[in-house]
Amino acid sequence: MIINPILPGFNPDPSICRVGDDYYIATSTFEWYPGVQIHHSRDLVNWTLIRRPLERKSQLDMRGDPDSCGIWAPCLSYADGLFWLVYTDVKRYDGSFKDAPNFIVTSPTIEGEWSDPVYVNSSGFDPSLFHDDDGRKWFVNMHWNHRPEAHNTEGDNTAFDGILLQQWDATTKKLVGPVHNIYRGTELGLVEGPHLFKRNGWYYLTTAEGGTGYDHAVTMARSRTLEGPYETHPEKYLITSKDSPKAPLQRAGHGQYVETSDGQSYHTHLLGRPLSPYRRCTLGRETGLQKCIWKDDWLYLIDGTPVPAVEVTPPVPTERKFKPQRIDYLFDQAKLPMDFQWLRTPEPERIFSTTERSGFLRLFGRESIGAWFEQALVARRQEHHRFRAETRIEFVPDTYQQVAGLTHYYNRYKLHALAVTWHETLGRALTILSCPGDYPAGKLVFPIGSGISVPEGALDLAMEIVDNDLHFFWKPAGADDWQDIGEALDAGVISDEGGRGEHGSFTGAFAGVFAFDLTGQGTPADFDRFAYEAL
Repeated sequence: MIINPILPGFNPDPSICRVGDDYYIATSTFEWYPGVQIHHSRDLVNWTLIRRPLERKSQLDMRGDPDSCGIWAPCLSYADGLFWLVYTDVKRYDGSFKDAPNFIVTSPTIEGEWSDPVYVNSSGFDPSLFHDDDGRKWFVNMHWNHRPEAHNTEGDNTAFDGILLQQWDATTKKLVGPVHNIYRGTELGLVEGPHLFKRNGWYYLTTAEGGTGYDHAVTMARSRTLEGPYETHPEKYLITSKDSPKAPLQRAGHGQYVETSDGQSYHTHLLGRPLSPYRRCTLGRETGLQKCIWKDDWLYLIDGTPVPAVEVTPPVPTERKFKPQRIDYLFDQAKLPMDFQWLRTPEPERIFSTTERSGFLRLFGRESIGAWFEQALVARRQEHHRFRAETRIEFVPDTYQQVAGLTHYYNRYKLHALAVTWHETLGRALTILSCPGDYPAGKLVFPIGSGISVPEGALDLAMEIVDNDLHFFWKPAGADDWQDIGEALDAGVISDEGGRGEHGSFTGAFAGVFAFDLTGQGTPADFDRFAYEAL
């Protein structure tokens, strides 16, 4: 069976594309670098991360992008012998404006080098590119309205002012012709995430509505002409859990339709798996896949309800392959392991190296763990509600402004960290830094105060997350017994719903290592391994 989520952990806004017998899903990466995750499958059951195409400064520089900004809602398609990737690099989140430039990059192969971006427009985010069967290409995105009045939206969600359509000239690389506002959405509001496709003479538009929290939905509409008018699906929502609060897959919405080579129908969607008692999705927004059927030229989930299923029938019987329970990363290759990313900067050589000291990941202490510009933090996604992470650190600070260690990280306001530093009376010390939400003003707290004195030499650091609880551990490198440090911390705050709540931020939790040096000396911290183990 297809088991949802098919892409666990932070993998939202899934755009799916089939080329022959190969399926590809592109997902949002927000402020994490390199930009856009692309997974591959040949059976819709087993998926492998194969590429992050926005990987160099000429393509993407997110230094200064606020939390939950950066790469939003990519759309992946294939036409004319090229893969096309459309995306937004959002430069603002809070307030009335989004500042959302949209771009297109292309490549003849998924795993090859992708082009430098071509700027398209900034009228709204969540762009999509539709290749019509007459050869013309059409650019679609939601329309952002910063004013209190709206022209094309119902209810109070006036900033989301409908779905725009305009022709894209691939020769001149410009938008041409009139702009059409083709769909206002339903009373659920917040219409975004548009994708177009054509079938049996109908143009179909799927959108995301209701925000990316618990009212999220995939809405469907159709028209005989591309410019509309579009009529909404008889049931309005193709996929949603908004009226089924006890369903295991919540926050279902924002996805794309795909057909198999033999005509079977599927639709991706994002989802969240909340933990009780606070309904916080500690794994962020994940990717799911549902089987569909056609009735009277309308699409429905195969079991007749819009509520997404955990187990879904694949196109053909397939053996499901499982990841190992524990993965040990030894940093013994020139490239950073594929599972890891860093934040914002296109100049990773300034924040880490896997070659400067053989067999080690060396982080160069830069700005604070809450910085938006140059932050030495390398991490991988949390994929399980219960997991353990371990690392071994060598670090010799000589001031309290030099700090390095292990972190459970969401953003600058939601993090926990076990850190090696220096203290005036303790000398080399081990302490805990915590920022359990946006208020008051995202200030750090120190659960064990100044910390404890620790011996010189390498230290082993570990953390265990069991649902909503986090525990830190440490020991001198090579010692037999782990030692607890501090009381249980709230791991559930490292989630979309932590702090300001479900629309305050919308990325996902990471486990990783960090270093900062507020003196500006770039003091290095060396990590000779990192382990991630599902519990």
